[in-house]
Amino acid sequence: MFPALPPSARWTALIIAIVAAASLAGLFVHNMQIERYGSPEATAWAMARFFTILTNIAVVLTFLVAALRRDGVGGPWIAALTLAVVLVGAVFHILLSGITTFSGIGTWANQGLHTIVPIACFLWWLIFAPKRTLDYRDLPMFIVWPCVYVAYALARGANDGIYPYPFMDLTEIGAAAVATNLAGLLLTLLLGGVIFVMVGKFADR
Repeated sequence: MFPALPPSARWTALIIAIVAAASLAGLFVHNMQIERYGSPEATAWAMARFFTILTNIAVVLTFLVAALRRDGVGGPWIAALTLAVVLVGAVFHILLSGITTFSGIGTWANQGLHTIVPIACFLWWLIFAPKRTLDYRDLPMFIVWPCVYVAYALARGANDGIYPYPFMDLTEIGAAAVATNLAGLLLTLLLGGVIFVMVGKFADR
């Protein structure tokens, strides 16, 4: 666990949790306004298909814990979550930003989930999270959540034929292309984990 977090770390963690929660709520409201999925229950279930949504929910919960507990949360987990949410922003802006258009509150929610929260989480980790305890033995932690998500998303897709992202759509691009894409993402996460560990060994000095 972290040593005691300073007050500045705790209140900024609370702000990040609030921004992430507000962005999630804003996107839900937007989807309801345009009747994208139908009922509130159907909307919540449809949104829960996406890595962006589930990762931002994890951000809300994790940063609330960091705000409310003096000793924060586990170092490897906060590093892995930070890398995951940074990946959310990077993949969106590089590959997905032109696929869906937003208006009104949806525009603000989209930027919150894909830009503001990833940047804020990374800066919080860089400034406040004690990082010296990170070790290369922690690298598997960086792919645990993405692997769980991939298994979940593919299982849902196999059941209803709907895949959340084009690069993992088995019906459109086939199993070989999906496997290649996902292997590339996991390799990217592992390399990112190496960078996080390297930063951790030197940043607190």
